[in-house]
Amino acid sequence: MLSDETKASIGPGVAAALAEDVGAGDLTASLVDADAVVGATIIAREALVLCGEAWVEEVFRQLDEHIVIDWYIGDGGHAETDDVICKIVGPARALLTGERTALNFLQTLSSTATTTAAFTTAVEGTRARVLDTRKTIPGLRLAQKYAVTCGGGVNHRVGLFDAILIKENHIKSAGSITAALQRAQDAGGEVLVEVEVENHHELLEALDAGAARVLLDNFSIDELKEAVATNEGYGIVGAELEASGNVTLDTIREIAETGVDYISTGALTKNIRAADLSMLFRID
Repeated sequence: MLSDETKASIGPGVAAALAEDVGAGDLTASLVDADAVVGATIIAREALVLCGEAWVEEVFRQLDEHIVIDWYIGDGGHAETDDVICKIVGPARALLTGERTALNFLQTLSSTATTTAAFTTAVEGTRARVLDTRKTIPGLRLAQKYAVTCGGGVNHRVGLFDAILIKENHIKSAGSITAALQRAQDAGGEVLVEVEVENHHELLEALDAGAARVLLDNFSIDELKEAVATNEGYGIVGAELEASGNVTLDTIREIAETGVDYISTGALTKNIRAADLSMLFRID
């Protein structure tokens, strides 16, 4: 479901994208009769998980409020090759002008959702949940994080403002893991506090300091298994464990089977290839 924050970001994001593409006006579309009305369909050219309905609708809404879109597959839905995603009817000029911007949003967000779905499918049957990161396309943070949920993934922090993630340089600046965690705990608030560790010794320090979540950075499979066993030894005072680093579709299943709670990867949002979609016009 779209959050209120994400909904509020769609209009300005689309306006910026249209301004970038259209500028002072679509010179080519102006060659088409002003009163011409056409129909169009968006077609999947490969199997994918769809995401981006609201962005497509906003593109055409901003261009011409008379455009009507009928969706056959919605966000989070699975499309196969040659499936019709939606039908669009409206003034030809507006449809021609908005075609590329609409597809840019739909292809990028569907790619994120499709990639996420592949990763979440790979860990089915384990306790692990797949998390995104802040490694997103500038300007599309909220949109891509929404796309991750459409693919079955879970959002990590949105930005630097809604959670505390204590990493190597923070620890060095504070003096130790214990000191950094203490400062975070003293700050209070309801935000998640997580600490990144790079070895078993640092894990022990984090657990002893009462860490609620620990990020196991670039741990080997054997090191992850040892970390899970150590954490379980702490009983109810143990932490949630998140694995990160070298996470690919080839490695994620083995990582998940170590028993970690979360696996985070930037691949969901940064290592993406635009989903193959096309928009076909029909003139009766």
